[in-house]
This record gives sequence, structure tokens and C-alpha cells, in this order.
Amino acid sequence: MPTPALPQLDGRLFLTDGGLETSLIFLDGLDLPHFAAFPLLETAEGRRTLDDYFAAYVAVAARHGTGLVLESATWRANPDWGAALGYDSAALDAVNRDAIAHVRAVRDGHRDAGVTIVASGCVGPRGDGYVVHEAMTAEEAADYHGPQVRSFAAAEADLVTAITMTSAAEATGIVLAARDAGIPVVISFTVETDGRLPSGESLSEAIVLTDEATGGYVSYFMINCAHPTHFAATVEEPDPAFGRIRGLRANASRMSHAELDEADELDAGDPEELAARYAALARVLPELTVMGGCCGTDARHVDAIGAACAPLFADR
Repeated sequence: MPTPALPQLDGRLFLTDGGLETSLIFLDGLDLPHFAAFPLLETAEGRRTLDDYFAAYVAVAARHGTGLVLESATWRANPDWGAALGYDSAALDAVNRDAIAHVRAVRDGHRDAGVTIVASGCVGPRGDGYVVHEAMTAEEAADYHGPQVRSFAAAEADLVTAITMTSAAEATGIVLAARDAGIPVVISFTVETDGRLPSGESLSEAIVLTDEATGGYVSYFMINCAHPTHFAATVEEPDPAFGRIRGLRANASRMSHAELDEADELDAGDPEELAARYAALARVLPELTVMGGCCGTDARHVDAIGAACAPLFADR
């Protein structure tokens, strides 16, 4: 089944938001049990908080003349994490659909900003974002993540983005579910300080395995939840697989995943230094056009990334 063309595939720079959960916890002082932001959709106050969060990134994109990919607040809205928060399958379906409606409402409310906004349904890993969940096959992952993917498709999300994927098998399952649902899908892998996935797979291997198992259905690949120093040397090596990398959502901190897990204070790093590394990576990865942040980043970091990288696209 053919899927709609995504505007971020036209070669222009698209920014994304930053680290939603870390911003809400460390900057806004919110308590997010199990690191889950989606319960905020259940209250008027929570929705206003999300509105304000997204509005800051619309303003950044408008300032730099870029597009914007906004992820729904659903990284934890899958069966295992949902159950820990008291959500059954029906409640998860409702909140996942509502999350897309919310992002679409943000887009409608900012039409005067002149920013092309893409509404993405965010899928997170079954387990922790830093370790591989006990071995799921691709078929098991498709069954597990399928309900959330179908909720996003029914709510008319522009695409599904699987964030912080730790293995090719789980990523493949999500792609298979998206293909069955007829919705575009993006896969974002995370890597350790050695540039390899938590599964031990190399970034190239994970991309190739996912593409081979799904007939190249993935619209593009991303890297997230790692600092550029963790993977820059890897992607500088000549490899056709890296031509499939179009997006980057890096951490502000150079700390490892294990160190971040133990941290009780936010490491926001240096926004300008991070932005300079993005600009350098954009010269190495010619398809890199989608840029935002992950843990520890906020609108300041994405603003700096826009300032550093928008000029690189001026002559395209």
C-alpha cells in the first residue's frame, strides 16, 4: 500500500522538539511516574503544559524558517508501561489517538506561524530505553507494538516514529506493523559510547537488517539518545547504510546511558557546542535534514542547532 509523501523528505531542514520528559521533570518540576508524559493529556493543566512545550519549538522553527516534526507524548504509551500506570488496552487506544489529536490541534493553532508541522506518533521501546528487552522476535514485536501503531494510523498521524530502539528485531517489528497499517514509519536507534546499539549490533548492521526484513519500508533512519561524540567516528566511516540516516536527536550530555540513569541533576551540556557538532555531522551525512534533541535538551539547544545548521541549507 503506498504511503503519503512526507514533507521532511524534500531536502529542507526540519527541526524537532527536544527532550520532552527531561524538560518536564527537571525544568518544569513535574513528577512523571515511569518517565511517562502521556498521562498529562488527561487533565486541562497537563494539556496546557504540553501546549506551552510545543509552542516554544514552533517559535524556534519560525525563527529559522524551517519545518518542524512534533512527536506525540506517547513514548511510554505501550502495554507494559501502560499497565504499570493503570491503563488497559482500551484506555491506551484512547490516549494514543488523543495524543495525535493534540499534536494536530497544536498545528492548527499555529498556522499563522508559517511553519510546516508534521504530526508524528511516537513509539518507545517495550522495555527500558537503554537496555534490550528480553529477546523478542520481529513478529513478537509487531504483535506487541501493533495496537499503538494502529491507533496512530486511525488518528491520522502523518507518520510513526520509533524512538530509542535498542535492537534491529524490535525495530523490524514496528516497521512490519506500520506497513500493515499503511502509515509511514521512521526508526531511530540509540547507541552506547562505543557507537553500537545496546543489542551489540553495529549501527550499519541494524539499518541493513531492518531494511532487508521489511523491503526498505522505513522512510528514513535516525540516531537519538546519545551524544555526537558517541557515534561521530562511526558515521564518518564510508558505508552505504549511513545514506539512510536523515535524522538526529542527540543528548545534551556526554554521559553514558548508565551514568544518565544514576544522575539526579540535569546535564544540559553546551547548546552552542552541541549545535556545532550537528553542523559537522551534516557535512558528513548528506541526507541529514531532521534535527532536534533528546535527554537534557530543550528549546535553547534546538534554537542553537537551527542557527548553526539553517545556513547550510540556504543554497539547496
